[in-house]
Amino acid sequence: MTWRSDVAELLAEAGIVDVDVDEAVADDHTRLSAYLRVVSVAASSRSRDRDRAIVATILRDPDESAAKTAVVALVDEIAMKATGPAEFRQWSHELLPHIDQFKVEAFREFIHRRIHDWLLYLSVKDGHVPTPAELAKATDWMQRFLAETSTSPAVLALIAESANTKKTRNIAKNRAGSRQPRTE
Repeated sequence: MTWRSDVAELLAEAGIVDVDVDEAVADDHTRLSAYLRVVSVAASSRSRDRDRAIVATILRDPDESAAKTAVVALVDEIAMKATGPAEFRQWSHELLPHIDQFKVEAFREFIHRRIHDWLLYLSVKDGHVPTPAELAKATDWMQRFLAETSTSPAVLALIAESANTKKTRNIAKNRAGSRQPRTE
């Protein structure tokens, strides 16, 4: 298959007909925009059967930065729709061999950390209160996301005490003190 046919197939399978394939192949920005639309369509599907094939195709893109952005968007969207950590763990485990094909080590590491972050988030959403060590392994981004979204007084207290940044600690402290958080 040619690169053009890969892009055309991705778009066709997602039902995206308003993107000029030749323009997408020639222009990184157009292609990334198309990938993000493909990922959104894939994530909205109930079936996860095509996700690995989509990622494998995107990873053939000569611009690994665009591929990373699209894969991260897919990881984020699937995590937000996952029913729990076990489901997301299984899904991400099936994707790891593809993710490990990134030539740029920093991209592989970033996606691995993002998956780890989402697993922590989903376990917290399921009622788990992380230890300070577990929270310390989360990125600043996830610590802040938890501070902004968690409704658990115990989780907010932990973040208020142990988060990496003062801003995140303050968000958690303010949310914990402003009113009794609702249960999830």
